[in-house]
Amino acid sequence: MNTTGRLSAYAIGLILIFGVAAGAGRVIGPDQTPTPASPHGAAHASPDAAAPERVPGGLQIAQDGYRLSPVTTRLSTGAAQRFAFRVLGPDGEPVTEYTENHDKDLHLILVRRDMSGYRHVHPTISGDGTWEIPLRVDTPGQYRVLADFQPAAAASSLTLGVDVPAPGDYQPVTLPPAATTAEVDGYTVALGGDLESGALGFTVSRDGKPVTDLEPYLGALGHLVVLREGDLAYLHVHPTSETALAFAAEVPSAGVYRLHLDFQHGGTVRTAEFTATTAGVTQPPAPTGPAPGASASHGADGHTHD
Repeated sequence: MNTTGRLSAYAIGLILIFGVAAGAGRVIGPDQTPTPASPHGAAHASPDAAAPERVPGGLQIAQDGYRLSPVTTRLSTGAAQRFAFRVLGPDGEPVTEYTENHDKDLHLILVRRDMSGYRHVHPTISGDGTWEIPLRVDTPGQYRVLADFQPAAAASSLTLGVDVPAPGDYQPVTLPPAATTAEVDGYTVALGGDLESGALGFTVSRDGKPVTDLEPYLGALGHLVVLREGDLAYLHVHPTSETALAFAAEVPSAGVYRLHLDFQHGGTVRTAEFTATTAGVTQPPAPTGPAPGASASHGADGHTHD
């Protein structure tokens, strides 16, 4: 075969090869059906993803653009000294306008990290947005300072927290065991309900007789603060009755909690304190030394309600 013939045969062979390949591609080629478009954001969402849980109050120094900013950086265990702080808004300036909650623009809670030395006070605000109050604590240690408030520009209340030390020889105490009764100034306060449901109720008696003429305090018959052991998370609590000491609490987890009930009778505000646990949670053995708020008379542990 001459050169021209060989080239012709080669060209014909290439045509046959490409023809067969093209036909095979039509038979076994890739699926031409387009992939349906994913909904917007679906690529970033897990089908099993749950909505984020609400973070309990008091665990953060800043939230939703607001920040708790201490002016005073230590607490006094001697004579009462000025304790001052500010709440800074999203613009970085001190907040000066608040929405009243429970008859006050701001509630200030102090408690030592071992849950002793509880205080509930109400500072006053100056025109520049500085809150202040004369304050002392009974014992040295690291204290959690919790500010519960609602800025006028915010849709809901916030609880921000910061640690402030009281210098000195720190001697920790053990949390009292769980109990359903507490004694304060001759009053016996009984706890009913349970943490699992968040429905809590209290009754007050004196000399074995029910006290039926409690006086309103902070817009209700009483005021309840609930803190979680370990991180001192501040639970959202609100009264559920105008005629009884009944409250609903948002309990975020199983654990040990400390309940502080303020009630007023005879013109004096007193605080009854309880340790409570959720089902299945046990505490260490009962303490052998001093315990926070255990059967103390009013004022012996420094409680004030300014």
